[in-house]
Amino acid sequence: MLKVEVFSSPGCGKCGHAKEVLRKLVQELGGIEWREVNVLEELDYAVTLGVLSTPAIAIGGELVFSGLPSAGKLREALEKRLPESSQAARA
Repeated sequence: MLKVEVFSSPGCGKCGHAKEVLRKLVQELGGIEWREVNVLEELDYAVTLGVLSTPAIAIGGELVFSGLPSAGKLREALEKRLPESSQAARA
């Protein structure tokens, strides 16, 4: 299962859009588990990954987007990592 985290902050308008785009992609692609991370509640964790602004998206514990990616770029990043994730799950 590929783990994806969306880092957001209260009142961030772009964060809601990022979550909606991710929600749709998760439904289409499958094999993805995601969670929302409120940077105010988990600041130390966000800083550890290098999150400097919101929205930010981490895939597999690695910060991949430090801004709002297009749906196409996010899909590409997820698809690129899905085979690795499913191979690791079978091992």
